[in-house]
Amino acid sequence: MKIFKTQLALLAILVVFSCKEVKKEASDAKEEVEELMDEAKTEMNEEETVVKFMLEPKSDSKVKGEVTFTEDDEEVSMVAVLSGLTEGEHAIHIHQTADCTAADGSSAGGHWNPTNEPHGKWGASEGYHKGDIGNFTADADGNAKVEFSTEEWCIGCDDENKNILGKGVIVHQGVDDFTSQPSGAAGARVSCAGIIE
Repeated sequence: MKIFKTQLALLAILVVFSCKEVKKEASDAKEEVEELMDEAKTEMNEEETVVKFMLEPKSDSKVKGEVTFTEDDEEVSMVAVLSGLTEGEHAIHIHQTADCTAADGSSAGGHWNPTNEPHGKWGASEGYHKGDIGNFTADADGNAKVEFSTEEWCIGCDDENKNILGKGVIVHQGVDDFTSQPSGAAGARVSCAGIIE
């Protein structure tokens, strides 16, 4: 009987020890998976830069929204989701500074034009500003979504002819005619935001 109790006790110790080993192995495996996930997230963050900010109404308008710039594989994409617009076409540009303090948005300066080109439609052979995004259409409810992408911008790089950080986004009441100098005669600045990381 003593031998049986001893064997039972040894078996119990063995089971407890085995369970502890299994738990330790499971814990080690979990830590390893978590480390791999952290590494993957870091690599993804290194490859993709995202800057998101809110547009605020200007010039007694109700135009507001959210703008997201994403840089991935040397291309920057912009998505602007807007509300409070009048139905129809409006212009959107990148301006010189991230200063939106003026009630009419004038503190953002003129169009961002680091290469000293004439104002024009994006990609025009006669020239265009790096901030000349162009026109978009708001629906009957005053909502709009603007999508734009280019390799001519970067987020926080050392090339001042490409770096959009520290600039401003301006939404205009009117339409950019792509010919009037220096800004396309797009009318009042109805919304503004600074591109700040």
